[in-house]
Amino acid sequence: MSDMTTSGSTPAPDVLAAFEKAKGFMPLGEGLALYAAAVEAAALGLPLLEVGTYCGRSTILLADAARAARVPALTVDHHRGSEEQQPGWDFHDPETVDPVVGLMDTLPTFRRTLHAAGLEEHVIAMVGRSPQVARAWGGKLGLVFIDGGHTDEHANADYEGWAPHVADGGLLAIHDVFPVKHDEWTGQAPYRVYLRALESGAFTEVSVHDSLRVLRRTGAGS
Repeated sequence: MSDMTTSGSTPAPDVLAAFEKAKGFMPLGEGLALYAAAVEAAALGLPLLEVGTYCGRSTILLADAARAARVPALTVDHHRGSEEQQPGWDFHDPETVDPVVGLMDTLPTFRRTLHAAGLEEHVIAMVGRSPQVARAWGGKLGLVFIDGGHTDEHANADYEGWAPHVADGGLLAIHDVFPVKHDEWTGQAPYRVYLRALESGAFTEVSVHDSLRVLRRTGAGS
């Protein structure tokens, strides 16, 4: 097992610049590992899907990989923010609050992010709760990237809704996997979902980069 996927692919400088400029929390190193996984998965000729859009930082990388392979990049989010992004919490950004309704709405920022990156035409944004969208989705996926809510309820729902759609040989990427809880913000629900995927017998780990884990579907079930 290596620190990166084996494709060795890196985004163009303009794509990297758009990624680093966008609002979000994914570090560059993890972004490069995600991009390499997306390039590899896109070779299957199937859509790439992200759970947890926020403002589109990681979507830029998936969209660029999808554009090159001529497959769709899909991203799912209700755009009202996850638990730690609500007012009064450390990860809250007041700029994402809709002044009319008084709730977070990251959709406008996300659209501006894609427009600035020149990637609007290569992304299908699905606005809704992940489990509801998953129930309406009927096809196979080359990549599922889970980066949504970090409670056990939400992380497990994302896994249960989308992992069954990962095609044979496709990739399941999970972000914010922390085996050791360092502080109150760490959250270990993604780590427990990662263990669940390995224990299912359906997935085999292929790369690790900081808190990003990439697994390949090598068996039946989920």
